[in-house]
Amino acid sequence: MKYIATVRDQEFTIEIDPEAGILVDGKPVEIDFRRLPSGGVTSLLMNHRSVSGVVEERSDHWEVLIEGELYPVKVQDERAYRLDRMRTGGLTVDGEAMVASPMPGIIIAVPVAVGDEVKFGQKVIILESMKMENELRAPCDGVVTHVFVTPGASVEKDQALVGISQEHHDGG
Repeated sequence: MKYIATVRDQEFTIEIDPEAGILVDGKPVEIDFRRLPSGGVTSLLMNHRSVSGVVEERSDHWEVLIEGELYPVKVQDERAYRLDRMRTGGLTVDGEAMVASPMPGIIIAVPVAVGDEVKFGQKVIILESMKMENELRAPCDGVVTHVFVTPGASVEKDQALVGISQEHHDGG
């Protein structure tokens, strides 16, 4: 299982492998941690170095206090991370924003067509992956210039699905 931890805009990939143990950015790390019974303190032993901290869960992240420094930490599994990136970023090719598949799956619906005006956050693709429907949204305002898939199509991770021009075209 892979997780992405974001700490102050720096990302770390954490992989839990039954054979290799815990890998952080591909490097093996020896980790043992215990929650102590008093005060919410967590004791962490990482590569033979002891660290104590207070860990508190918030609605969308964790707050970790270590040696007087507060770190906001967002932890997502690989699927949630990719979906989040598709919702907030997207990829740009030749001035065109591309909505790409964050994971392999099957296209359930394409509620837009070439020439449609879309707004940031508008649903442009419904993708089924791992028996869940995922709504992929426009990363910007613009006009749909390409629709590369149709309902029922199988797609691979990072495959381009929809292109959106960021220039506004007024009818005339």
